[in-house]
Amino acid sequence: MAQKAIREYDAKSILAKHWDKYFPDFTYSYETVMVQSGDDLQEAAKANSWLNEKTLVAKPDMLFGKRGKNDLVLFKDTKPGDVTLTKASSWIDEKASEKQSVFFSFDGDTPTGEPSVDMLTHFLVEPFMPHTQEEEYYVSATCVGDNDVIYMSAEGGMEVEEGWDEKVTEVAFPITATEEEIAEQIRANVPADVADKDKANFAEFCIGFFKAYRELNFAYLEINPFVLQGNKVELLDMVAKLDDTAGFMMVEEWGDVEYPTAFGMEAKSPEVEAIEEADAKTGASLKLTLLKPEARIWTMVAGGGASVVYADTIADMAGIDDLANYGEYSGGPTTGETKFYAETLLDLMTREPDPQGRGKVMIIGGAIANFTDVAKTFTGIIQAFEVYADKMKAVDLKIYVRRGGPNYEKGLKDIKEAADRLGLYIEVYGPETHVTDIVRMALEGDK
Repeated sequence: MAQKAIREYDAKSILAKHWDKYFPDFTYSYETVMVQSGDDLQEAAKANSWLNEKTLVAKPDMLFGKRGKNDLVLFKDTKPGDVTLTKASSWIDEKASEKQSVFFSFDGDTPTGEPSVDMLTHFLVEPFMPHTQEEEYYVSATCVGDNDVIYMSAEGGMEVEEGWDEKVTEVAFPITATEEEIAEQIRANVPADVADKDKANFAEFCIGFFKAYRELNFAYLEINPFVLQGNKVELLDMVAKLDDTAGFMMVEEWGDVEYPTAFGMEAKSPEVEAIEEADAKTGASLKLTLLKPEARIWTMVAGGGASVVYADTIADMAGIDDLANYGEYSGGPTTGETKFYAETLLDLMTREPDPQGRGKVMIIGGAIANFTDVAKTFTGIIQAFEVYADKMKAVDLKIYVRRGGPNYEKGLKDIKEAADRLGLYIEVYGPETHVTDIVRMALEGDK
């Protein structure tokens, strides 16, 4: 399962879109906007009258938690007076005007470790929800091994992680568990500390929550806390990750969801974003991480497990500084998808020669495929070679191939003939060669 974190705004929007299906007995106001500046908020108020009428809460929405402990939540209980539209707009502009230091760990209220420093660019603004601490609850769900697990607590908020084992009830379900079995187990395991008046509603809300987690293909979903006032629910804080391998079939359910770069992390390159976009539209798996684009060794590996093995082998034999990328193509990609992936890599690796004057290396590796047609994917690679052959020769690129699986003999024959025809250096091996031997061959060839 490939997990991609999404903004709190998008998580709430997805649940709100399907609210009546999963929570038919509960109401949720879903009054929330995401903005990047005070001017954006003022503009949003023209279409959302509640921004002018209600006391507000504002906070960054940039994939980090502990916003309250970092003094990055604006709301009436910690700031003098009600938070108006004007006050929220000014606060957002103030926080967005310079880099902020954010701590991710605390000992009580004291920050520990080194902070991440970055600009705040996205903010969530919602109405302030009057409630008591006793009305705050916690629920989350994720996959652990072969099971889906729900976590429930009568205590919500920033302190739920402290004393987790005592405060949180955990219930695991196999993938084969039916809706009836799940509902029965959740009702039977409602935490004892949940108020008697809320027990039934708490159970029914958690049943709908877990069903939404599964059917909407969340990889992780947390509401901490949610407020329960009879059949009225408010989602005060959410954390969510989507299973992006399901993205191609969840376009309608998820809507136009964004996968942002987390606070403190470098922005993704256009090439990585393009691969992610292609990955979201296919049932295959296309992944790319750029480690050091100026490095000389590039990999195009079929299979997630094989990609780890190749990266480790290259790092061990050549050193991590020589490894340019990490990624995979697998799951039966089409010829066109493979061509696009290969062209993206070839474009990156042929932009500049090696700074030390050495030739570059492309390793096309993989174990033995079960259902991917090797000849079909290699046709896509060959088509990419035809586009980039001159640039490949300009950086003295040497290609080493090791592959097995359906139609591998034809695939190896075709790619060897194509490389020879284009004047490219290539060595081709089948499953009789150890899976990582081509790494050693490539490095020895350099010497």
